[in-house]
Amino acid sequence: MTSEEVKQKAAELGFDVCGIAPAAAFTELGFLQQWLARGYAGEMQYLHRSAERRADVRAVMPSAKSVIALGTVYNVERPYSTEIADRSVALIARYAWGEDYHEVIEQRMAALVAWMRERCGSELEAKAYVDTGPVQERVYAQYAGLGWIGRNTCLIHPELGSWLFLSEIICNLPLESDTPSLDQCGTCRLCIDSCPTGAITEPYVLDATKCLSYLTIELKGAIPEHQRAAVGSHAYGCDVCQEVCPWNLQAAVAPPEPDTWQPRTTFDFRTLGDLWRTPDAELRRSLKHSAMTRAGVKRLRRNIAVCAGATRDDDACAALDEVHEPTCDDPLVAEHVAWAKNQ
Repeated sequence: MTSEEVKQKAAELGFDVCGIAPAAAFTELGFLQQWLARGYAGEMQYLHRSAERRADVRAVMPSAKSVIALGTVYNVERPYSTEIADRSVALIARYAWGEDYHEVIEQRMAALVAWMRERCGSELEAKAYVDTGPVQERVYAQYAGLGWIGRNTCLIHPELGSWLFLSEIICNLPLESDTPSLDQCGTCRLCIDSCPTGAITEPYVLDATKCLSYLTIELKGAIPEHQRAAVGSHAYGCDVCQEVCPWNLQAAVAPPEPDTWQPRTTFDFRTLGDLWRTPDAELRRSLKHSAMTRAGVKRLRRNIAVCAGATRDDDACAALDEVHEPTCDDPLVAEHVAWAKNQ
C-alpha cells in the first residue's frame, strides 16, 4: 500500500486533506510537560494523566511506524462572530453548530481502516482517533504537511485555513512521509491582540484557564467572577482568534450538501433572551448528537446567564425572570443568574 493510495481513498470518504507523518518523538511534543507545569490546563486533569502517552504515539501503539493525519473542513457560509455587531446574539463556536464531529469522522475513519485491512490483511495494526486519544494531533498534522501550528495554537492550512477537524490513524505500515509544513504566520499578531481575555500569553502558547472556550465548555463549576464580564455574548466557546486570522479570510468552505456542519435551528444566531426562553426539553433534543453535549443544558444556561449580565442586554435580563425550567433552579445556574441580575 502506498501513501498516495491512502490519500485517494481518504478523499473518496470525505476527508478534505490527508498527509503522512512518521511515528516519531518530535521536539514539539515535549512542550506539553512545560505547559502543564505552568498550570495552563486548569481542571483538565485528563491531560496530566495522559501526558506521558502524549509524548510519542509509540507509547499508544509500540508497533507504530506512520501516522495518517486527516483534516475535515467544517467552515460554512455564515458570518463570523466578529462581524455581528448586535451583542444580544448568542455566539456559539462554529465547530459545535452541526452534527457531532466525533460521530461523523469516526465513521469515515472506520471505513478507511476497514479498506486498509482488506488490502493488508491481519498484519495491519491501526488505532484511529478524532480528538479523543492521547495524541498531540496538531504536531503530527504539521509533520504530515497539513499545515503549520499558528500563533493562535490552531493548525493552519494555506488554502483551507484553520477550520479543520483533525483526526489520525496510527498504523504499523511504513508509509512514505510528507514534507513538514513551515510556519507562515510571520510577524502577524492579530490573534494575540484580538483575544478577548488575553489567553494567548505569547506566540504559540495558550493559557486555557483564560480562554473563553475553556470557561464556557471545559469548566464544570462556577465561572470565576472576575472573568465573567469578558464572556460577553459568547454562550459556548469562542472563535475570535481564528476569525481574525488572515489565512481564514479566504478559507475554503464545506460543501453545502450534505449540511452536516450547518447550524441547528435552535442555535442559529438566536438572541440570548430567546435561547434562555427555550424549554429544557427542546434544548436537550437540540444538543443530542451535537458536540455541545459536552456542556449539557445546565452549563449552557450558566453561560447564557453570564452573557446576560456581561452584556446587560435588557431582553436577556428580563428573560431570566420569566423562565422557570428545572435547570434554572440548579444551584450552579441560580448563582450565575443572581450575579447577572446584580449587574
